[in-house]
Amino acid sequence: MAFFVRRLLLSLITLAIILTMITLIPFVAPGDPARKIAGGTASPERLAQVTESLGLDASPPVQLGRAFKSVFTLDFGEAFTKPGESVVGLVSAALWKSGKLVLFALAVVLPLSILGGTIAAYKKDTWIDRLIVNVGLALSSIPEFVGGVVLLWLLGVKFEFFKISANAPQVRDGAELVDPGIITQLHHLLLPVLVVLFVYFGYIARVTRAGVINALDSDYARTAFMKGLPTGTVFRKHILRNALQPTVAVVATQLGYMLGGMVGLEIVFNYPGLGRMVVDAAQTSDYPLLRGAVVVVALIYMVATLFADLIIAWMNPRARLGGEG
Repeated sequence: MAFFVRRLLLSLITLAIILTMITLIPFVAPGDPARKIAGGTASPERLAQVTESLGLDASPPVQLGRAFKSVFTLDFGEAFTKPGESVVGLVSAALWKSGKLVLFALAVVLPLSILGGTIAAYKKDTWIDRLIVNVGLALSSIPEFVGGVVLLWLLGVKFEFFKISANAPQVRDGAELVDPGIITQLHHLLLPVLVVLFVYFGYIARVTRAGVINALDSDYARTAFMKGLPTGTVFRKHILRNALQPTVAVVATQLGYMLGGMVGLEIVFNYPGLGRMVVDAAQTSDYPLLRGAVVVVALIYMVATLFADLIIAWMNPRARLGGEG
């Protein structure tokens, strides 16, 4: 229990620091969001009215208190650039888009990367091992936006194997526009998922390879092989449970980035995800929208990290006991 409480307290402190930094941005950033909304020719009276309506006339401590309250109440107000639309609604829509991309990507990347890393470890120092490691390293060294542009032109434009836009257009259902079926949405997401595979395959495969090699060198693995157990059984029951602990930690730390940091990928494939929303909000000085999006990414990162800690503690009780010591 102390293990979990300690991790939770550290996560909450990190969230408080992030929220403080985001709240203080309007006081140090150039430009005036009220001027942008009211217009460059707005009168001083109109500018003061807009500033007051946006809550920008309050002191830093007051705004900081409002920011912390907004996290507990999940009420971030309305977006500066989209009057009448709540920040929660806008962030939820972008999070849903990013979530679909990330879940589909993980469903493809994780099995292939873990399989590749496991094979490389089992075939250590052979040409298969070198092929998997070197190809993965070469692919992961390509920036995601560069790989996205190349694959978009090659597989989307030239050969037309994939859709060039990741955002599937809505279809009409009676008088309403709704999202198309899940198969159509996944079809549009195939190309960006392929880019994510290129970015993460080498990284996750190398981490998995190192974990499997350490597990294969352990006493319990040697004992299992000496008992004559089939290789598949040894890997399922003894090797992978211990070898995948670093992989779980890596995936958890990358989850927040995958949800809110793949800006280049979202721009290349015209995908309205959370990362693109953060950039757009920063460029337009839409601080409520920026605060809401960043807090959501931080919360997801915090929950993913806590969840990974619990999984690792379950997979290896010594990690939990070490944390309590």
